[in-house]
Amino acid sequence: MASDELARKLQPRMAAEQDPKFNPCAPEETPVKPSDSVPEPQEKAEVVIVNDATSELTAKLTRRLDINDGNAAPKQAKVFNPYAEFKEFSRKQIKDMENIFKRFDSGKDGFIDLMELKLMMEKLGAPQTHLGLKNMIREVDEDFDSKLSYREFLLIFRRAAAGELQEESGLMALARLSEIDVSTEGVMGARDFFEAKVQALKVGSKFEAEIREEQEERKRQALDRKQRRAAFKELQSAFCS
Repeated sequence: MASDELARKLQPRMAAEQDPKFNPCAPEETPVKPSDSVPEPQEKAEVVIVNDATSELTAKLTRRLDINDGNAAPKQAKVFNPYAEFKEFSRKQIKDMENIFKRFDSGKDGFIDLMELKLMMEKLGAPQTHLGLKNMIREVDEDFDSKLSYREFLLIFRRAAAGELQEESGLMALARLSEIDVSTEGVMGARDFFEAKVQALKVGSKFEAEIREEQEERKRQALDRKQRRAAFKELQSAFCS
């Protein structure tokens, strides 16, 4: 009985101690206002470092595997055919221009750079300043690599034949003098030759006739070799008998 009475007396006191208003040691709770936003837990940002070189190599290897598996077609490299693109020139003229190009391509890299063009113009008897040489290349430099490819070299003669070059420009001098030995023909001879050549370029393409002529020439050469071999065998058999 005494213990029950003591418990009843202590119950209000215990309840008061549990109330934070009456318990100075209890931590205070900060009331949450309706306007306050509850912060969401932040996720760790995933940082991905992409190596450009590795990514490019991976793409190339992936494409190569696709080509090997038959899932992709390989890119076809564009082949430059001067006879098909420059139909206004005869086959002989294109071959002559190719020989000139190769002659002055001292580096044998398929291009005529600034220094090679300088030596070329000096050899032709029409030296140019450094700025003049750069302007010559710039006029036909379609890929902006500051040098002349074989195709760009042919463009010089196309523009000359079409009258698109200035009379006193370096490119016009190159077109006039490139196929003439200035030391023996002279500049006037080179000019007359070039003017005759321009007139010839205005005539229609003669590809088929030239190809047939080349084929006939090869046949004649083959027949001649055959006849010489037959004559040699006949002579040899005469000595052996």
